[in-house]
Amino acid sequence: MLPLFWKYLHKASAFEILSHRGVWSLVFCILLLALTKQLKKVLDIFRQPRTVALLALTSLLLTINWGVYIWSVSVNRIVEASLGYYITPLASVSFGVFVLHEHMRKYQKVAVIIATIGVAVLTIQYGALPWIALVLALSWSSYTLVKKTLKLGALEGLSIETIIALLPNLFYLTYIENKGTAEFGQHLGFSLLLMCAGLVTVVPLLLFNGATTRLPLTLTGLLQYITPTIMFILGVVVNHETMPLGRIIGFGFIWVALVFLGVDLVRSNRAASSALQDESTTSF
Repeated sequence: MLPLFWKYLHKASAFEILSHRGVWSLVFCILLLALTKQLKKVLDIFRQPRTVALLALTSLLLTINWGVYIWSVSVNRIVEASLGYYITPLASVSFGVFVLHEHMRKYQKVAVIIATIGVAVLTIQYGALPWIALVLALSWSSYTLVKKTLKLGALEGLSIETIIALLPNLFYLTYIENKGTAEFGQHLGFSLLLMCAGLVTVVPLLLFNGATTRLPLTLTGLLQYITPTIMFILGVVVNHETMPLGRIIGFGFIWVALVFLGVDLVRSNRAASSALQDESTTSF
């Protein structure tokens, strides 16, 4: 439901919202780290140059993703943003094959081919590449790929990423305050809402991280389609964005691709469960 929240903050520019999201996410992370007595653990990570360098990269990718997402809502392109999050799992599959040299299964190949056709149809319909969708998908898939190598908890990773982004965010906020164009501080209620940008960022992330440790990968993967579906509905029903025939056809290809990917997730999960049962029976 975040698009509704960003839309409500329309008085502030996308860059001001982005900067506040980063700053107040850090404040919220520090409070949680203090409550759980993990501050020292996070500070110790700064003694690992390679880890800090990779987190600097993920911080940049996260900033790009957040910035494009917030900006897309501000210019009434929520439907195209939802497309980005539909494409994300397919981009992750492609990264797994081309970067990690993982084997692509039959249904995954079909899904990627159909999704590529869908993007081509949407490119023709838009008259240009759907760059918002592609940037969102590629930045988040890249972010996930790098984070996969770090093996850090969601709270620790986000804390360091927001620390790294703190200086640029504070610099920009100071600049617009001095220029007199900042919305923060003009009205108490609106300023509190900008501060809540950190809350609505960190809480869902921690809930998702907690869910992934408790649920099967198949279910987690399928549940991730809920977010872009809600965004799509908000874009069409609430924001009244147009859906010409070409766009509907393009999205149709993406949805069919996701059906194939969902079937592959279920099949692979069943195969893995069966293999584990056979192994436990043999061991017994």
